Order: sequence, then structure tokens, then C-alpha cells
Amino acid sequence: MSDIDMKKTSFSQNKKTGSSQDVKDQVADAGADLKLRAGDALQASTDAAQDKLKEAANAAKEVASGAADRVQEQVHEQQRSGADFVERFATNIRDAARAFESDAPFAARGINSAAEYVEDAAEKIRNGSFRDLVDGATDFAKRQPAAFLGISVLAGFTAIRFLKASGGQPSPSSDHGNKS
Repeated sequence: MSDIDMKKTSFSQNKKTGSSQDVKDQVADAGADLKLRAGDALQASTDAAQDKLKEAANAAKEVASGAADRVQEQVHEQQRSGADFVERFATNIRDAARAFESDAPFAARGINSAAEYVEDAAEKIRNGSFRDLVDGATDFAKRQPAAFLGISVLAGFTAIRFLKASGGQPSPSSDHGNKS
């Protein structure tokens, strides 16, 4: 081979080696750039997901808080209704005590004592907690077991009467349909 041919071959080999090195560098740079962009995209996706999760958690807290407020309002309304019912019950007990005053003053005093307890219970229902009511009932039952038993019997009769009064009366047409 001639000198010129050898220089051409050597130059073309250097050019091929140089260009393949450039391609390798470009591919490595492109890979690093792609890796960097993928990491940035992943971080952005993670941040967005965390933000959405926080928003969802805050929304859930608001809904739960609103629901808890509504439940608490309903409980207070039921508590007031219960206190009103118990106050009416205490009035009925006082009326019963008046009926016994002339014939059995001792019984009337015991019934009045029970009425006072029931009035106190109504106040505790209205203003206190359920635990206060249970503690008060337990203390009263320990101090005056006979009065507590009497109140329990009266409460039972009142509850039965209330349930009978609030139950639907059968209509005459339904009675005729059931007869064979």
C-alpha cells in the first residue's frame, strides 16, 4: 500500500473511532438527561399525589366534623326532649303524692322525695352528662332503695302507658279483614 492509502485508512479509522466516541458520549448524555427528567417527573407526580391526598384528608376531616356537629346537635335535642319528659313525669309523681297526703302522709312524703329526685334527674339530663345521671341514680338507689324501687315501678307503668298510647290503633277495616 502506498503512503497516501495508509494515511487515508488511518484517518478514516480515527474518524470512525472519534465519531463512535462522540455517539457514546451523546447517548450517555441523553441517558443522563432522560434519567434526570424522569426523576423530575416522578418527583412532580409524587408532590401532586401528596397534595391531592392532603386535600382529600382535609375534606374528609371537614365532612366528619360537620357530621359530628349534626350528631351532637341531635343528641342535645334528644337530651332536652328527655328532660322535658322526665319533668312531666315528676309532675305526675307530685300529683300522686297529693292524692296520698290525707290518707297516708308517710307515703306522700316518700313520693314527694321521689318526685324531687326525678326533678333533679331531669335537670341533670338537661345540663349534665349521661355519666352524671348514672352516678346520681346509683347514689339515690343506695340512699333510698324503697323510693328507687317505687320510682322504677312508676316509670314502668308510665312507659307501658306511653307505649300503648303511642301505638297505632287498629282500624275497623283491618279487624274485619282478619276475621274468618
